[in-house]
Amino acid sequence: MANSTPIFKPWASEWLIRIVIFLNLMPSMLMFGISTASGSNAAGYYGIEPADVQYSMVLFYASLAGFFALERRFFIYIASKEYLLIGVIIQIVTSYGCFVTRDLYVLLPLRFIQGMANCITTSVCITLVFSRLRTNRAREVGYSLFYGVLLGITAFTTLVTAPIIDAFDFNVLYKWMIFTYIPGAILLVIIMNRIRLNRKIPLYQLDWASYVVYTTMLCLIGYILLYGQQYYWLQDERIMAASIAAVVLLLIHIIRQRSLKRPYLSLDVFRYRNYVIGVSLITVLYVCRGAFNITTNYFITVLGLDPRHLSYILLANIAGIILGVLYSSRWILMKRSVRWIWMAGFSLLLIFHLWMHALFATQADVPTFIIPLILQGIGVGLLMAPMIIYTISSVPAHLGGTASATGVLFRFTGFCISIALINYFQLFSRKVHYNRFLDLVTSLDPLVTAKLVNYKTAVAAKGLPADQAAKIANGLLYRSADMQAQIRYSMDYYYLISCALVVIILLIAFVPYLNRTVINLRNNQPAPASY
Repeated sequence: MANSTPIFKPWASEWLIRIVIFLNLMPSMLMFGISTASGSNAAGYYGIEPADVQYSMVLFYASLAGFFALERRFFIYIASKEYLLIGVIIQIVTSYGCFVTRDLYVLLPLRFIQGMANCITTSVCITLVFSRLRTNRAREVGYSLFYGVLLGITAFTTLVTAPIIDAFDFNVLYKWMIFTYIPGAILLVIIMNRIRLNRKIPLYQLDWASYVVYTTMLCLIGYILLYGQQYYWLQDERIMAASIAAVVLLLIHIIRQRSLKRPYLSLDVFRYRNYVIGVSLITVLYVCRGAFNITTNYFITVLGLDPRHLSYILLANIAGIILGVLYSSRWILMKRSVRWIWMAGFSLLLIFHLWMHALFATQADVPTFIIPLILQGIGVGLLMAPMIIYTISSVPAHLGGTASATGVLFRFTGFCISIALINYFQLFSRKVHYNRFLDLVTSLDPLVTAKLVNYKTAVAAKGLPADQAAKIANGLLYRSADMQAQIRYSMDYYYLISCALVVIILLIAFVPYLNRTVINLRNNQPAPASY
């Protein structure tokens, strides 16, 4: 602490303080997933492609990842209460802008600014969370709590936004977000003293050049991975130009960081073997975690679940996450080797993907998926916090800030790689299966085809003129082909992820060095305010 003044007013009870912190933290978490609360509704409202909706989230993530290292300087300089209010005000203003606009080229910059403001509010809130944990295991509990909430926030966002999307246009979600910020901000102003959580350091020699180079590079990487398959990669001039620019900016970033006395992001973290192993596994985890979107898409497009009923079934996944996080936090406290918990977590993810591979079908009972969803939640819950804590504890304390900020880069990269792989299978593999299915049945008479797809509709069509019956039959045929292609590409993708998980599990099991690795969080305790 910068002084002996308490953070909160003496009359504020501990439970009131915790509730207020939660009221300020939760909107920031919800803001991250609001773009994907209903991608189709967002695309329809703004008149854009689903890929553009995804890119608005990628920009949000890239902005947060790029600003993280610079944000610490502002956090130290500005009093905590005022700093949090600045972040809240910016998010309220930008949310209002997203509410009133329907122009993509206005929406994207607003989402970028929201990423920076989100970094501000999350940084303060997580630091306040750690200030309330008085035990010797505060760091372990704090990390597990934060990343547990982060894992479940997508499903929770779907749950709380589904009724709003059913009743209003998509943009009302941003208006709703404005009102979620206000109660927590007002209560915080009332109960919090004007103090600093760190010793004040003047704002001099801010490395804005490194921030611009680094953040621009992240935005270009996201653009390439997101739109690459759609534009046929390097055959398109836009992807080619973005790729060249990203490589040039990467080289500039590396040369600049090596030449600076106080680098924006020190490259020394990559000298530590544990750190490289940690960020590599985090990237793999985010790719595997992103595959869960295939399951939710299957529920919507094939089984026909609306967002509200989808959110209900995702409660099973949230329950699994809670169980996994609780067990992993105890494992961390017991200072055991991470090898076993990594193997357990990835094994559960392997079981989930193989199980879903067998369950994908045009018709299924929703309760059938409850246990697989729980296992997936337990798997990511076992892996997330131990993996991140292991990574940031692998470097000396003076590199803690860089370790956290660079870790966000690899989580962002894993997130974008997952989107790129899904887009590839959706645009290429799905098309192959679609054409293959049509080749098998197009030689049949339309009415016979209709009977194969939907017998009752074919019977009803018999009383219609031949041309109308043929149109009905063709419509049913193409819809069935589309559903079959959806299922087959989902199975292909889950088979690929299953193979990757087998390789990862074998590496963890048989690489001798990993057998001796343990979490040593006391070696380094960087600020946890990162996604």
